[in-house]
Amino acid sequence: MTGTPDALADLSLARAVVDRAALHRIDEDWLRDAWASPRARVVLVSDGRVAVVGKPPRLRLDAKPDVPEEQRFFLGVEDGVPYFAAVVDAEDDASFQGLRAVGADLDARDAGLVVHAVSLANWHRTHTHCPRCGEPTAPRAAGHVRQCEADGSEHYPRTDPAVIMSVVDADDRLLLGRQTAWPEGRFSTLAGFVEPGESLEAAVRREVHEEVGVTIGDVQYLGSQPWPFPSSLMLGFRAQATSTEVTRHDGEIAEARWFTRETMLDAIGSGELQVAPTISIARRLIEHWYGAELPTNSKL
Repeated sequence: MTGTPDALADLSLARAVVDRAALHRIDEDWLRDAWASPRARVVLVSDGRVAVVGKPPRLRLDAKPDVPEEQRFFLGVEDGVPYFAAVVDAEDDASFQGLRAVGADLDARDAGLVVHAVSLANWHRTHTHCPRCGEPTAPRAAGHVRQCEADGSEHYPRTDPAVIMSVVDADDRLLLGRQTAWPEGRFSTLAGFVEPGESLEAAVRREVHEEVGVTIGDVQYLGSQPWPFPSSLMLGFRAQATSTEVTRHDGEIAEARWFTRETMLDAIGSGELQVAPTISIARRLIEHWYGAELPTNSKL
């Protein structure tokens, strides 16, 4: 795996400017004072959505809800302002929006806060009991640890590494696939989770061969971004194909096609092809190969 001066930059959900200030997570006095401070700002999270206002959207940070300590998490500090997340029930509140809807339009501060807040909220919602003994766990370290109330074991937020790759052949064509669950015309780059004991390069080669039967030679890292749906970290690569015959093996891919830049642009223009939305690293990988921004006709 090699680096490149032409790596992906400014990925929508990889932008962050707030100092996570991890040392404060175990300082209960500091956390209590920070939460009580009139300068404190709170990201409101409800079922994977966050409260936003305005167009373009920005986080609604002015409300400090009355929630128990276990439903709030410390996110960091910027210019003396402490930021927290609070989990609230806002099922019918239209001001709460999902990351797919607003993530690409948020500024760097808000994008970084949102992925941190949503990732933690997702983890707490699904990891309420100890994997060792089955007893309840309780949040510690300002929401960044859960501790078993029976055996004292500590458990940490889950992050699932996944590789996502632009597969390019010797003629500089790009391979895109359509998953079986997707509608006709929706294509994207190939992707898959890293397995235990597997290197990232090996995961790229395995996933491509499993899904479309294409063999991969050189693998080049391009960039990464968090993808809290619910807990993935997407690691982007350019993969050089050493074969081009497509054979669908594992049933996940309904069809796969090689595109030149001309055929891709024509297919997007005609409505035949819908590529990934701008928030995704998949879109950036496609545009990295294409050499420019693509027109948007996606309804995703």
